[in-house]
Amino acid sequence: MEKLKLSRAVIVEGRDDVRAVSEACDALIIPTHGYGISAETWKIAEKAYKEKGLIILTDPDHAGAEIRKRMTEKFPDSVQAYIDRGDATDGSDIGVENASPETIREALEKALALAGRKEEGAEEKTYATMKDLSLLGLAGEPDSSEKRALVCRELGIGYANASAMIKKLKGFGIDLDELKKAVEKCT
Repeated sequence: MEKLKLSRAVIVEGRDDVRAVSEACDALIIPTHGYGISAETWKIAEKAYKEKGLIILTDPDHAGAEIRKRMTEKFPDSVQAYIDRGDATDGSDIGVENASPETIREALEKALALAGRKEEGAEEKTYATMKDLSLLGLAGEPDSSEKRALVCRELGIGYANASAMIKKLKGFGIDLDELKKAVEKCT
């Protein structure tokens, strides 16, 4: 399969992530080398953000979430790409480096598609509320967490608890109708 060509730079955590992402796409890939991001890495990321734009693709674990949070605070218009924890796990090791090139490419494509819709400035949409999540079985039920995980994966927005899911859906411009379609597809 042909590599995905990206104009934006991709932020990852480490050198193994660089290798895995480079197998999936042709792009400038910037590793943070973990949570202790050096001043030089911040400068490189800032230059890429201003000149090319950024895609943030960190591991689906606590450390990855913290790095994503720090990067997003500094570069708020970055595109957010997510890989499902199950697709990034090899034994007890969780990381982007464990995902297949196809999974990485799919995560990047979904993120860019969602970002493109967000940038278009869509018309008024109806977004999901906590009541909607409950009615769809995504909140308040014993298996809601598992259902949310499947739906979040389908939408390419990364796992979230119910409150965070509502924020992510609105942030990505995913309206209630699209959410319902994703729920139907996953159940």
